[in-house]
Amino acid sequence: MSSPDTSTANACAPLSCFLVEDSALIRENLVATLQEMLALEVVGQAEDEAGAMRWLHDEAVPCDLVIIDIFLKRGTGLSLLPKARLMQPEAKLVVLSNYATVDMRRRCQELGADRVFDKSSELDELIAYCLDVAASKA
Repeated sequence: MSSPDTSTANACAPLSCFLVEDSALIRENLVATLQEMLALEVVGQAEDEAGAMRWLHDEAVPCDLVIIDIFLKRGTGLSLLPKARLMQPEAKLVVLSNYATVDMRRRCQELGADRVFDKSSELDELIAYCLDVAASKA
């Protein structure tokens, strides 16, 4: 796959993103990749459902994008999705998981996800989606 065109991202205000991922290494690599490919500011991070709920309830500023893994240290992204939808109604909710099966994609969308991407094979698609969100925000 070719790299997404980042010239449009540079002209847009940065996307604000809240990231819920249990692996510190994946969080670090994902943030680095997204920030390299598009204008993005991570406004908060959590590794479990309770931490995500605390941020969404207590610290949350409206954000453009919430990226959620399905399997977390404690709790799940599945139970977090409808809560995040209520607390961040304007945000695009994205699930990024290694378990993006057809059934899991359908379940996530039923629970409020706007899109579901496979962590191991759809990062280019995630970046393209983020560029679209940034362009629609401009």
